[in-house]
Amino acid sequence: MRKMEQKNRILIVEDDTDINNFLYTALQKAGYETVQAFSGTEARMLFQMDKAGFSLILLDLMLPGISGEEVLAQIRKQGNTPVIVLTAKDGLDEKIGLLTSGADDYITKPFEIQEVLARIQVQLRHMQQESEHKSVSYKNLELDRERFEVRIAGVLLPKITKQEFAILELLLEHPKQVFSKEEIFEYAWDEHYMGETKTLDVHISNIRKKIKAVTQEEYIDTVWGIGYRLHS
Repeated sequence: MRKMEQKNRILIVEDDTDINNFLYTALQKAGYETVQAFSGTEARMLFQMDKAGFSLILLDLMLPGISGEEVLAQIRKQGNTPVIVLTAKDGLDEKIGLLTSGADDYITKPFEIQEVLARIQVQLRHMQQESEHKSVSYKNLELDRERFEVRIAGVLLPKITKQEFAILELLLEHPKQVFSKEEIFEYAWDEHYMGETKTLDVHISNIRKKIKAVTQEEYIDTVWGIGYRLHS
């Protein structure tokens, strides 16, 4: 089941009301969902309490209450949400310090809104590519490359072997394609196919049994005389 596409949510942390409202309006017009914070204390509270999660944070450093540097440190303790720092400091040492402290990018004030939008797009694209690389999904089945796990509707499939994982990975990467047994074998075992199909057939059978233990929904079709494909 394909997830509904959601707007990217951006937290704007800026104590200057005019700048904050300017960014809020511009990002709304660009199609983003935006949330405003006017102090470091408010930003930390919003970040910690927000259950939906922010796609990106625009962070000023000179804030009342908790400083921008402290807010950045808190964000980095909890995850890898992209942070673009808004700063009036344009010295090389300051910029290097920001990046080494965990900022993903920085924009020097005063700024042009076109630059802000472009840098936001770059960071969101990086996150999307990273997310796609870590996992691949089809209907309710999700394969997590980082954790070497396969789940259906959030339920973990038990004891997936290296070859079973590779077979599912190939099929999920190309959900409409029919793969020959030779193609699947050479991908999953990383060796030349010699014409023997029993090993592959047993692994496909085992995958189906593990899926059946979680759901009655079919995921792998046999294409007689050719090989296998995902069930459409």
